Parts: sequence; structure tokens; C-alpha cells
Amino acid sequence: MQTSDPECATVSKRDFIKAGVGCMCMLGAAGALGVAGHASAQTAQRGLIKARRSEWFTDVGNGHLRCDLCPRHCQLAPGQRGPCRVRENRGGQGYSLVYGNPALVQLDPVERKPFFHVLPGSRALSVSTAGCNIECKFCEVWDMALVSPDEVHAYDMPPADVVQQAVAAGAQAISYAFGEPVVFFEYVSSIARQARQANMLNLLHTNGYIAAAPLEAMVDDLDAVNIDLKCFDPDFYRDVCGGELEPVLDTLKRLRQHDVHIEITNIVIPTLNDATDTVRAMCRWIVDELGPDVPVHFGRFYPLYKLANLPPTPARTLDRVREIAREEGLRYVYIARVPGHEAESTFCPSCDRPVIERLGFVIEEMHLNDGACAHCGTAIPGRWV
Repeated sequence: MQTSDPECATVSKRDFIKAGVGCMCMLGAAGALGVAGHASAQTAQRGLIKARRSEWFTDVGNGHLRCDLCPRHCQLAPGQRGPCRVRENRGGQGYSLVYGNPALVQLDPVERKPFFHVLPGSRALSVSTAGCNIECKFCEVWDMALVSPDEVHAYDMPPADVVQQAVAAGAQAISYAFGEPVVFFEYVSSIARQARQANMLNLLHTNGYIAAAPLEAMVDDLDAVNIDLKCFDPDFYRDVCGGELEPVLDTLKRLRQHDVHIEITNIVIPTLNDATDTVRAMCRWIVDELGPDVPVHFGRFYPLYKLANLPPTPARTLDRVREIAREEGLRYVYIARVPGHEAESTFCPSCDRPVIERLGFVIEEMHLNDGACAHCGTAIPGRWV
């Protein structure tokens, strides 16, 4: 296509992507119908579709059940749901209200998860249901995660249909993301086992707020996990997220023990979790407990939900926390949501040359040979095949 507009004529591909990459982050459930397969052949239904018995409940007497999925260990009376809104005591039997009922099914770049050290440039089929077991005041998907399944439109998609859709779409992985996969644990587990049989990777993006037993039951089917480490301050977790920090740290340590590929996301919120001492303590803990090669993504905060009064994170703040992370020994530190920033790319820790050059979710150049830097031969940790 030709244009007589001299301004348009000088816009490069990089500038065009840079200008539009912010919009890419906003694609939501509207994209779900664009993927070939079962979901595109049906209309999403509002309200509960079906419920499924769950083994992750313990009878504690008098008709009450304890949910064993997350550190809350909620005790539910007959007819009561947990704070996650999707787990219920029905006459003394524990049920998941979202098994096979995803509110979101869409094809995404794997970089959007974000995973920067897993199959760069590939696509993953993302699946999520309603519900979450914590309540962050800065939740970006509150209208799906912080509502009950009665309030969303969802599809009737058994696990086999999810895998079939992923294969038909040419995805190399299935990603359990956007909402909180801990609360649809049974659905994740069923899909993951079938995905493994289809030679697809299983990618989990989670708040990490899960009890030890279910994590151990799932971990062998996981290939990579991105944990939202909200802050390294227990008071922040309680006041801003309605949860506790220690169980998240325990999850990270267990994943490391099982040699699962880990990446970490930290949304940097002005005045709340951006203090130098707090960031430094977090980065030091990651290096000491998980190792210096864990990729860490510092994301820009945008005002929304219950923190709409705060400003977006200044780019200089993100530069500062990145520098702190590198000072503490982290080798792969990224800045998210600042289009065009050099810290979107992966650099070799030995020769400091770019190994994967990115613009937003777009791979511009790759310099990897069998998982090693093409410039100097240093091994770069990740899942490259």
C-alpha cells in the first residue's frame, strides 16, 4: 500500500508496533471467539453451567467441610461458598463450580504470560475461569477474577476440548492465566495431563497462594510457572491483597526443588511497594533461595480497580528497581509495559550482548544456538524446545 502522507511514509515497523503495543495488553475475552475449535462454535452462557465434585475437601464434622487447596483452609457450612466464590459445600460434599467452564479462552504470544525464557515467539492457548483466592486492590481482571461464576459468561469446555482447540490453533502450550488457576485446580490438572499426552507444554501464571499437597500433586505436569510476587512485605499482602506472603515464598521454594522453570512478576506500585529497601530484600531473597538465573519482570502499574487514585509507575522508578535487582545479582531483569525499553530484551550475562531482542510481545531478532548465546556460547536458562 502506498500513501502520499509523508508522516505516514516515515513510520517504521518498530515505531508502529511501539505505538500500538500498549493496546495489545488490553485484549480480553473478546478475543476468545477468534480461536478455531469448540469454543468458537458455541455461545457463552451467563451463570453456572455445571458443578463437579472435588477431592480437595475434608469433612470436619457437623456437615462442615474444610477446603484444602489454599492456605486459607476455609471451613464451609452446608450451602456456603469460600471467599474465592467458586468452591462450595453442597450438602456435605465439596464442589468446584467452574470445572469445564472457562470464562476466557484465547490465543496469545507466550511473551504475554509473561514468559521470556519459554519458546520465544510461540503461541499459547490461555484458559481461565471466574474466581480468585485473594483480592488485590490493583487487580487487572477484577471483573472476571473477583466475581462469582454466576456473574460471568462462560463456555462449556471439557478438558479434551481445550486440548483439541489448542492443537487446532497451532499452539505449543496451554497457559492457565489471567484469572487465578489455583481456584480452578481440578480443571487445570485434568487439562494438563491431557496436554502432556499431546506433547504440549503447561504454563501456569499464578499468585502462588496454594497449599503444599495440591502443588505436589500438580507439579509433575507443569513445565513453567510465573509467580506474581506482589511485594516482599507481609503487611502489604494483608492490606492490599488480602493474603499472606509466606505461603507464596514456600510455593517458589517448592517449585525450585522440583526443577520447574520459574519466572517472577512484580507490579511496581508507586508509594506502596517501590521502597528501595523492600525491593532490595526481595531480590536478595530470590538470589539466595531460587538462584540468580530466575527471570524477574518488573511491571508498570496503571491506575485501576481500587487503586485508581494512584499515578502510573514512572519509568525512572522501574529503571531504579531494575538496577537494584542487578546489583543484588539477578541476571535476567525485565521491564514490562514500557514499550521500546531495552529491558524488554534478553541480554547474555557474560558478554552483555542481546540474545533475544523484543518489542512488546514481538520477537525482532534471536541469537540463540541450542539454548546458548550465539555470540559467546554461554548457556541461557529456559525452555527453548
